[in-house]
Amino acid sequence: MSEGKRITTKVSAEEINQQYKYIETIKQYNQGVISSIGKPVRYIIETFGCQMNENDSERLSGMLSGMGYSECSERKDSDLIIFNTCCVRENAEQKVYGHLGALKKLKETNPNLIIAICGCMMQQKDVVEHIKKTYKHVDIVFGTHNLYKFPELLNTAITTRSTVIDVWDSTGSIAENMPISRKENIKAWVTVMYGCNNFCSYCIVPYVRGRERSRSLEEIKNEVEKLAKDGCKEITLLGQNVNSYGKDLEGDLTFAGLLRELNKVQGIERIRFMTSHPKDLSDELIYAMRDCEKVCEHLHLPVQAGSSKILDEMNRRYSKEQYLGLIEKVKSNIPGIALTTDIIVGFPGETEEDFNETLDVVAKARFDMAYTFLYSKRTGTPAAKNPEQIPETVKKQRFDRLLELQNKISKEINDGLLGKELEVLVEGLSKSSKTTYTGRTRENKIVNFKGSPDMVGKLVKVKIEEIQTWSLLGKINK
Repeated sequence: MSEGKRITTKVSAEEINQQYKYIETIKQYNQGVISSIGKPVRYIIETFGCQMNENDSERLSGMLSGMGYSECSERKDSDLIIFNTCCVRENAEQKVYGHLGALKKLKETNPNLIIAICGCMMQQKDVVEHIKKTYKHVDIVFGTHNLYKFPELLNTAITTRSTVIDVWDSTGSIAENMPISRKENIKAWVTVMYGCNNFCSYCIVPYVRGRERSRSLEEIKNEVEKLAKDGCKEITLLGQNVNSYGKDLEGDLTFAGLLRELNKVQGIERIRFMTSHPKDLSDELIYAMRDCEKVCEHLHLPVQAGSSKILDEMNRRYSKEQYLGLIEKVKSNIPGIALTTDIIVGFPGETEEDFNETLDVVAKARFDMAYTFLYSKRTGTPAAKNPEQIPETVKKQRFDRLLELQNKISKEINDGLLGKELEVLVEGLSKSSKTTYTGRTRENKIVNFKGSPDMVGKLVKVKIEEIQTWSLLGKINK
């Protein structure tokens, strides 16, 4: 163990057991309420933001299910409403405030309604102060570090009928063995680590999610083995930067080592992961992706910008040339791999020459898809103080040029799949049809096809017959 290495610990079993006692207390309380009103007590969780938030919401659902709540889809039918928030972009925060305002009338109609708000937004002190002052109908405010204590916070709100605010600055611990209620049984998110140490100059995440904390191999493997027993076929490993996995644990386990271990789990057919930081994409990880037959041929590797100057300003800690070198190494070791990325357009100080460097990376890397964003200021980040902010008109013009190039490349790649037979994990009916089924290839391409209910959860061969903008149409080869 290197000197000064920070070791992540687990929340004590006593603390976890205490939360289960609160779950049981609330369950008994709710049974009394259900008997008196003659109908279920219901909850709704509205999730804003990334897959980590989705996974956190599944954990909240698990707790609420244990407390005797039933999930519903309408706010007006709810006895408990939770907003799980994101603060990566400012417009996400404004949206949350709009929704909170709309809940005031519901609270007036139903004074027993409990409104809770949690997630990344709550880790900002000015946001919590604003909610205390402006949205007095909110009952519970908590952050990302004490999610496991939600049963205790809810119990306090129910018994005292007063506002409960409990936001922790950070924690070096991980809470294991709390309930979870997953939305799907074929695919599952599995968080392998929390937090981020990278401090990219545009990003608020390290300030609200805290420093990197890895779960133990034993806990992750137990969770994945249980998922496999429950019929799950595909897992997606989550972390702000999965490539850093294990650096805060005793021993020398790396993310590549974790992949090799999970590849042995019987019943799991596919393994995906996100997100990878280019500066930590090791040869060892590339070889693990190549060697592990369950790890899918898809890599999401955010480039953010093509100019080495802008990358330096972003504190990304790699150059354009280093990034393209990684892409070349990945493609040579894993032929046919699908690459996706994130790109920010209009970062402060970005010149026309800098932007052309981004277009050059897109042309050379040939991403299957790019998630593109106009730069937006996040208060509290170094980039927000940069005086060289780019005008919105320039940002939008560059954004359109980037989309035009990327869409052309995406279509060319997809056109090459016409007539090919691809392995698809059948996820279920598509949202727009009662006879069309949908699933994804190992390369993460969406495929729609005529199927039957018995195919759900199975791997099938589909011949691609038509290329659409964001999906493929195919026919089952029987």
